[in-house]
Amino acid sequence: MILEINPEFPQPHQISRVVESLKDGQVIAYPTDTTYGIGCSIFCKKSIERIYQMKQRDRRKPFSVICSSLSEISKYARVSNSAFKVIKRYLPGPYTFIFEATREVPDLLLTRQKTIGIRIPDNRICCELVARLGNPIITTSANLSGEEPVGDPRIIAETFGNQLDYVIDGGILTTDVSSVVSLIGASHEVLRVGLGDVSWCGQGR
Repeated sequence: MILEINPEFPQPHQISRVVESLKDGQVIAYPTDTTYGIGCSIFCKKSIERIYQMKQRDRRKPFSVICSSLSEISKYARVSNSAFKVIKRYLPGPYTFIFEATREVPDLLLTRQKTIGIRIPDNRICCELVARLGNPIITTSANLSGEEPVGDPRIIAETFGNQLDYVIDGGILTTDVSSVVSLIGASHEVLRVGLGDVSWCGQGR
């Protein structure tokens, strides 16, 4: 089902409708500050498995998550003082930051190194969804693995059909992805160059 939500002034009743669906274990497509994402509650294992299946994604590649605030990040990630200064400066924004995970993160979302990727997009719709839900949601681009990201919610609805419970229409978005930066240890390592400027932490690879 396609559900239109105003990206500047998200209607509270529409946000509540989607939040209830997330609590019920449903899977949604939603806008971010880069491209559209697909997600569910991080605590719904069956829904996470659904997303792996619909995207045809390698199970060895865990999903990142969206948090609603810096304090929520601290619940799910081990954030050093230097890392906190970085996220305070650059979030909300088009970045995925890699941290060592805390025990609050479900095992299904951990890499072999026990790390987790975390985002706070500069997008009111997805941030309000996470804040109202009370815990993070999965974030992965709304496309089949190996294909280009999709910025049109109508195309996403056509591609995935009834595999998605809701497709939130927040307008046509870019097909860019977030920059990925590891904040583990003393150095800042760029793992992917995307929409977010990474000149502050050296050359990406």
